[in-house]
Amino acid sequence: MNLVLLTHPPFMDSQSMPRFARMLQSAYTKRGHTVTIWAPRDGFHRHFAGTRLAKWAGYVDQYLVFPLHLRQALKSTPPDTLFVFCDQALGPWMPLLRHRPHVVHVHDLLALRSALGDLPENPTRFTGRVYQRYIRRGFRRARHFISVSRKTRDDLHRYGGVHAETSAVVYNGLNYPYAPLAKAEAVNTLRVAGFPEAPDGALLHVGGSQWYKNQRGVIALYSSYAAEVVNPLPLWCISPRPHADLQAILLRVPVNGRVVFVPAVENRTLQAAYSHAAALLFPSLAEGFGWPLIEAQACGCAVVTTDEPPMNEVAGDAATYLPRLRLADDLDAWAAHGARVLIGLLGESDADRQQRASRGRLWAGRFAADRAIEEYLSIYQRILDLGSSGNVRAPPQDQTA
Repeated sequence: MNLVLLTHPPFMDSQSMPRFARMLQSAYTKRGHTVTIWAPRDGFHRHFAGTRLAKWAGYVDQYLVFPLHLRQALKSTPPDTLFVFCDQALGPWMPLLRHRPHVVHVHDLLALRSALGDLPENPTRFTGRVYQRYIRRGFRRARHFISVSRKTRDDLHRYGGVHAETSAVVYNGLNYPYAPLAKAEAVNTLRVAGFPEAPDGALLHVGGSQWYKNQRGVIALYSSYAAEVVNPLPLWCISPRPHADLQAILLRVPVNGRVVFVPAVENRTLQAAYSHAAALLFPSLAEGFGWPLIEAQACGCAVVTTDEPPMNEVAGDAATYLPRLRLADDLDAWAAHGARVLIGLLGESDADRQQRASRGRLWAGRFAADRAIEEYLSIYQRILDLGSSGNVRAPPQDQTA
């Protein structure tokens, strides 16, 4: 296949999508496909880098300049090329390619849902609402989509208003061979990486400072837990340093508790943290997929997460679930309930703990990277075949690759 991967420019805030594109390029090239990455160049943006106008200059590069290059490049692109949008947020480019074979990878609709008022925890300003509608107006003209979860696909149809010929679900594949490390190896890896000593293990939270990661809830839950036990495990937050709005709730952590923020770690160190941790605390308010859930399970780590999709969709029956923390909820009551659930989980017998870990590892095995890649390519080929045949067929909306 001839594939063109369209992705975000590296000069913008999103680094995950360029990494996703490079991962696809590497995997597809190894399988013998011809792959090119197209992205906007750093033109106007570089003249305003570090200023308040940088974002707007970047939009000029993305939505005014890049379409001119795109039109020119299309003239020399073979008609059987498949254009792969690595993120639905690139929707404004879709009108130029809607008559060419294409597919859109959909990761989450959280920004659009926020702009539409569906997520009151994340109010969106007027310019943000306009921008999300601009993106939606573009991607809803696409005909073929691949979503990372059933929840994301449901959001795509409900909030995106798309009328798809293809709407498949392909779960993300693990991008690192996560597996349990022996205790001595895990402890040594963490020591080298600068983690504090925690001979009895730790509680772990993995996520950025985004609103939906619910760090406020994580700290409140930990505070309630630490207030109930004599020797609480420390909480390791693999996350950027806490923002000012977290400082007040961090002051509520009892003196016998300890919260440590580690800004970033390598995959090997993260594997050691999962392997050494007693449990992952991941009570997100929303996600598109939720990588840490299956990463932790692959390492035998117990998972405590939110009993709503996609968290319960991705983590399966090996996880322990909490109700979602809603804006009107009493934070202390929610945290106290979560602490009781956590204490019960940590008090499991060794046999129950080993059985849970085994179930988690077995479940995480469903999320193999090669499997995801092969499913992507199978869908790509079907889209190309559909285009070459001249037929238009609408698969059922519950289609899952």
